[in-house]
Amino acid sequence: MEINALPKYDMSDNPTNCCPRFNSEGWDEQELHFKNKLFLKAKTRSIFHIPINMSSVFPAMLDAIDKAKAKAEDEFIVLSYDPSAWTGEHYFSVTKDIPGQTMTHMTGDYLTKVFEGPYKNVYKWEKEMETFVKSKGKHVKRTYFFYTTCPKCAKFYGKNYVVAVSEIQ
Repeated sequence: MEINALPKYDMSDNPTNCCPRFNSEGWDEQELHFKNKLFLKAKTRSIFHIPINMSSVFPAMLDAIDKAKAKAEDEFIVLSYDPSAWTGEHYFSVTKDIPGQTMTHMTGDYLTKVFEGPYKNVYKWEKEMETFVKSKGKHVKRTYFFYTTCPKCAKFYGKNYVVAVSEIQ
């Protein structure tokens, strides 16, 4: 895949008017290569890794992205990582700087794997991802998760796809 490119994400297939329906085709076992790829960074509070203010943080970040006209319509991802049981970090891919927001750049090589099931499986998926990366002769530096739909939309669609995105070395 090209530098800074992401698999396509059809934002128009959105019967819930919340989260678009996720099509896993093109996302599983992909190599991503970022070089100074721009992201808006947000933080959420958690209790033992369960986010408690995501429902206010995510809409605010998406609104800021929309107002700045910084959304990459067909190449969108939010990478989530928990540095502790009390905090979540979320990285929204954007096309330009957004005033008043924390911006960051990512550089590195990544492998993806698509999982389907309840959010509680994240720890299992993280171990499966480590095994997958090792099978490619690489080592995991950090694993992010792309939660493709909120719980309400996952229930509506009948599927809860989550994409593990591991930075590798």
